[in-house]
Amino acid sequence: MYDYYLGGKDNYPVDAEAAELVLRGIPHGRGPALANRAFMHRAVRFLVQEAGVRQFLDIGTGIPTQPNLHEIAQSTDPAARVVYVDNDPIVLAHARALLHSTPEGSTDYVQADARDPDSIIEVAARTLDLSQPVGLSLVALLHFLPDDHAYDSVRRLVAALAPGSYLVLSHTTADFDPHSTAHALKVYRDGGVFLTVRSHAEINWFFTGLELTAPGLVPGGKWRPGPSPDPVPPTAGPTDLFYAGVARKP
Repeated sequence: MYDYYLGGKDNYPVDAEAAELVLRGIPHGRGPALANRAFMHRAVRFLVQEAGVRQFLDIGTGIPTQPNLHEIAQSTDPAARVVYVDNDPIVLAHARALLHSTPEGSTDYVQADARDPDSIIEVAARTLDLSQPVGLSLVALLHFLPDDHAYDSVRRLVAALAPGSYLVLSHTTADFDPHSTAHALKVYRDGGVFLTVRSHAEINWFFTGLELTAPGLVPGGKWRPGPSPDPVPPTAGPTDLFYAGVARKP
């Protein structure tokens, strides 16, 4: 569905049907998906260009949509290394599109579940040097996990990373538009997909023990907006329907 919102071609009729049901209740529904993607691009550029991060662990990758995270990172530093993680076998079928690294850098794809962070860390260590800072990307993922898995997984993943690592996170909320969000939740749940929303305070808990970078946890389109090479600029205001933030492990 995310690929469909982004205008991609790697989706299936059932995805398109469900996405169109969401869009009937939220006519601006493509905006949050585009804004979320643009946030990820800006966050990765910030980590590479300003924070000096050269390694990334992206969990909940989804079907590849260009430019991918490694393309953003390696456009600044060709030696950047990226490990992608997803538990969807359909993503595995498309994984070759993720693996076109620069000769200097490297990319890898791991089929694993976000609810099993220890396995993710074990396999990621084959590509990433976990004694050095890593950018942990959990973009549009945690709203698919219930509280007991979501908070525990983030805590364990962050604990395994070196000081100076960063957490990049975006998460759906009902804080801006409860009616539209309730409609989207029903479509997902009717289709058998667990989806939840969390408040600003509940999402902020994911950053416990970390140092949020300015401007903090904010509507996604307002996280460091500005001139960007992204083909579609982020959507501002209540149509974001999600919060986004980046924080450093001290």
